[in-house]
Amino acid sequence: MASVDYQKEHPVAAYGYASRDSSGHLSPFNFSRRATGETDVAFKITYCGICHSDLHFIKNEWGNASYPAVPGHELVGIVTEVGSKVTKYKVGDRVGVGCLVESCRSCSNCADNLENYCPRLILTYGSKNLDGTMTYGGYSNFMVCDEHFIIRIPDNLPLDGAAPLLCAGITVYSPLKYYGLDKPGMHVGVVGLGGLGHMAVKFAKAMGLTVTVISTSPNKKAEALERLGADAFLVSRDTEQMQGAMGTMDGIIDTVSATHAIVPLLALLKTNGKVVLVGAPDKPLELPAFPVIMGRKQVGGSGIGGIKETQEMMDFAAKHNITADIEVIPIDYVNTAMERLLKSDVKYRFVIDIANTLKP
Repeated sequence: MASVDYQKEHPVAAYGYASRDSSGHLSPFNFSRRATGETDVAFKITYCGICHSDLHFIKNEWGNASYPAVPGHELVGIVTEVGSKVTKYKVGDRVGVGCLVESCRSCSNCADNLENYCPRLILTYGSKNLDGTMTYGGYSNFMVCDEHFIIRIPDNLPLDGAAPLLCAGITVYSPLKYYGLDKPGMHVGVVGLGGLGHMAVKFAKAMGLTVTVISTSPNKKAEALERLGADAFLVSRDTEQMQGAMGTMDGIIDTVSATHAIVPLLALLKTNGKVVLVGAPDKPLELPAFPVIMGRKQVGGSGIGGIKETQEMMDFAAKHNITADIEVIPIDYVNTAMERLLKSDVKYRFVIDIANTLKP
């Protein structure tokens, strides 16, 4: 196979950080992006969040990586150029791109504003573009994307704290809405207090829900109750606590991406309750029939959200002043950040300061 000259693949020079193999080590990478087409928006990236998926992907833990890989699907910045047919954005606007940059736009999912479930979805990085070249993500200096997949960032949200909403935010907002777990007064459990979990607590509280955080770490109790505003805290390894909460919850958003037991969670649900999986363990979870049958329980899943819903989530976040809790880092700290992410040593999302630290 002929080697690709990544700098000459497209007309516009770009640079970022890429991983070259499954070691996952990220280092400077010169590549190129397409010229701004008539329906495209180009923007200078100011911040990019680091998602757990980035770590899985660069280390090829899901077996679907392609190298060189420029990760990052929580990217925000300022519009620098728009195509002649762009109607929604202008130069100077604050915008972002989440996990997807294109879809077929003709299937039933696309017609229902569920581009995230389109079978021909093109992801922000590690996917094949329409022209057959690879997509490169937000650990880079700028982005070009069709205006349909651009999200407007409201003026009152800081760009750095808003970046993780494009993945972590929509990933928990969408299931709360879709599964009807957004009615004031409902009781929702949130399993895991990481990047996704802390966003789930914030959105659920803004929707008027009673929120219980369920965690294996007793040391997260003060954080959950005092800082994030959860109403209760359960240590999932404490049988007595778990039994005391049996049959009390309308739904549970399970954000954990490590293999864990689902049956104890089902016991926390009321009749007709729902456990919704948004974390992605790499091994199958065990699900016996009886705990589901007894009480007509549901186990569902949810993945990010469509573009319309992502914008709705961003506007809801602006209205309620919701941002992610972040640690802003320079790009040259990114490999250390990945090591820390592996140990869950971050509250709760690393965000790379692209504008000030990524230099060619």
